[in-house]
Amino acid sequence: MLSAIRKLFRATDSAPAAAIPAGQRVYAIGDVHGRADLFAALRDAIDADDSARGPAQTTVILLGDLIDRGPDSAGVIGAARDWQKQRDVRILMGNHEEMFLDSLEDIEVLRPFLRFGGRETVLSYGIDRSAYVAAELPECLAMIRGAVPAEDLAFIRGFEDRIQIGDYLFVHAGVRPGVPLSEQTRQDLRWIREPFLSHPAEFGLVVVHGHTIFDVPDIRHNRIGIDTGAWSSGRLTALGLEGTSRWLVEAEDSGGAIRTAQRSIL
Repeated sequence: MLSAIRKLFRATDSAPAAAIPAGQRVYAIGDVHGRADLFAALRDAIDADDSARGPAQTTVILLGDLIDRGPDSAGVIGAARDWQKQRDVRILMGNHEEMFLDSLEDIEVLRPFLRFGGRETVLSYGIDRSAYVAAELPECLAMIRGAVPAEDLAFIRGFEDRIQIGDYLFVHAGVRPGVPLSEQTRQDLRWIREPFLSHPAEFGLVVVHGHTIFDVPDIRHNRIGIDTGAWSSGRLTALGLEGTSRWLVEAEDSGGAIRTAQRSIL
């Protein structure tokens, strides 16, 4: 009798594992930051992994910051748009996309945008490097407006701020503790680090995010960070989710040769 009561209390006290609804599968991809080569390899690896796991309603979520810092932001945008035509791909707005769009409307935003990785983005659209270096800020803005296709800007403006599937909330940067998830601001969803990262309690959903770089995915009971610094580390990470199962799919640049790998996690 006593044993049965103990089992009952243990079952009540232990929270159920976070899950994706039955019949669905999700892949979340961390910050690409202009690494079109890693993105292409990871895209192929996800397509293969998804096929090997059998039929499901599969959603791919890009966690934002597709652009800046790496060498081919234009290529990443084009590849993401093409992939979206082939399967269900949803994309979150990162702080770098926000700055990119704002810089085209406000020249005061342009300078910090260019300083924090935007230079690589505008050069990836075919702007001559020597002309860029010689240009004053108003000239630079005019060059950018002339170089970036309207379809790319419309595509980026359509990025989302949050996506909930089952017991998971997908955002770019994180959420502010103590604020209901439905009331989170765009500023926090796209920019926050602390007090989100060190918050010890539950958020109501497991938050999957990018924005903050970790050497390896940071897997906590209340959040999972999968930005592994593709632009500098050469490693781009995706998190796979189905039911209560979790696994990683990664593409890594090893001395110019890009390798992909998949491994299960708890």
